[in-house]
Amino acid sequence: MIYIYDDYAGTHSTALAAAYHLNKLPTDRKLTKEEILNVDYFNKLTKKDFGKMVFHGIDEDGHPVYSIGRKRSKLVVPALKQLSTILQERYGQEEKIIFSNTSPTVPFAMTMGGFFSRGIHIDFIGVPLLVLGAKQACGTIQHLVEHTKQTAKSSTKEIVVVDNKNFK
Repeated sequence: MIYIYDDYAGTHSTALAAAYHLNKLPTDRKLTKEEILNVDYFNKLTKKDFGKMVFHGIDEDGHPVYSIGRKRSKLVVPALKQLSTILQERYGQEEKIIFSNTSPTVPFAMTMGGFFSRGIHIDFIGVPLLVLGAKQACGTIQHLVEHTKQTAKSSTKEIVVVDNKNFK
C-alpha cells in the first residue's frame, strides 16, 4: 500500500498529515510551536517543488508515505490515479494506492501564513500564522489520517481517492 497526501502547496497540512501517519507527533495534545516547525518539510518546500512526490518515510505497517503539492490543479490527482491504473494493468502490480486530500483541514490562518511565508517571503508574518493554523488544525488532521488509514484498509479498490470534503 502507498499513501499519498495532497494539497495546494504540499508543505503544511500534508507535512503534518505525513508526520501523524508516521507517528512522529504526539496525538494526546495540541502541538507546540517547536514541534510544528520541526516537522519534516513543514514550510520548507518552494514553488519548484509543486508536482513533485515527497517521500516522508515508511509507516508501522511497512507502507511508504508521500505528499504532493498540486497547486490549484484539479487534474493532478485524477492524472496520477489514471497513471497508477495503467501501470498496474500493464505490469500486473497489485499495490493499493491511497490519495488523501488534506486541503479541507486547512484553516484561514494557515492559508494566509502560507501566502505570506511561501508566497511573498514575509516570514515574520507568515510563520506565526502557520503555527496558529497548525495548532487549530492538528486535531482535524490527526482525525483525517486515521480516516485515511481506515478507508485504505476497508476498501476493496486498488486505487482509492479520499477527498475528505467533510473535514473542517
